[in-house]
Amino acid sequence: MPMEPVEPPSPYPKAENVADFVRNLGVVRARIDAAAERAGRTGGEVRLLPVSKTVPEERVRLAVAAGCRVLGENKVQEAKRKWRSLSDLEVSWSVIGHLQTNKAKDVAEFAAEFQALDSLRAAEALDRRLQAAGRGLDVYVQVNTSAEDSKYGLPPEELTGFLRKLPDFTALRVQGLMTLAVFTPDTERVRSCFRLLRDLRDRTRELGLVGPGGLSMGMSGDYETAVEEGATVVRVGQAVFGARPLPDSHFWPGVAADGSSAV
Repeated sequence: MPMEPVEPPSPYPKAENVADFVRNLGVVRARIDAAAERAGRTGGEVRLLPVSKTVPEERVRLAVAAGCRVLGENKVQEAKRKWRSLSDLEVSWSVIGHLQTNKAKDVAEFAAEFQALDSLRAAEALDRRLQAAGRGLDVYVQVNTSAEDSKYGLPPEELTGFLRKLPDFTALRVQGLMTLAVFTPDTERVRSCFRLLRDLRDRTRELGLVGPGGLSMGMSGDYETAVEEGATVVRVGQAVFGARPLPDSHFWPGVAADGSSAV
């Protein structure tokens, strides 16, 4: 009698209780530390941003109980819904996906951080809403380091000019740069995207344009490479929460349906 095919184990085990989250967070943190050591850095230089997109609120509560205090969300509507529903928890929200200007009011209302600033229209809309609310917002400027038309982000050659205009928007506090690397199993191609972002940061930091000069780069499939190349923030979803039922092509433009280099 032929044997049923056995599904290979997921590289991202699902966290279903607090102990599971503690385990997954510990594994990711250890890999960050090891990657930092390989690059002559310390793991303490790298902030782990768990990404809770598509994760039900009851499991988000478990993650917070396991120690997560800042969570990343790709879609503004989902982030706002969770912000309201989980308002009893000590957790803040980082919006890491593309912003339509009609959602600027929502981001200005609840977000602690916005990591995908890539247009003056978005900067103006956010600044106007933040000024009205009497708030400031930490932002990262997104750069398209893979040169893919399907991805958001500024072309590298436009970055300096864009950064020179941001001081006009006084409610925005520029913290650094962000990118999505090319989605491929070719580690050297991925690494080249991270190196480009680091080089852009170094050049613009000399001009005093990127605040602390943070580098938000690296996701579940490539965060160790990102840390080796200087990441100060890694945005990790599946390695913390477990594999998603939908491919990353559902959430990110330009991502292959096989979910390679997933968040």
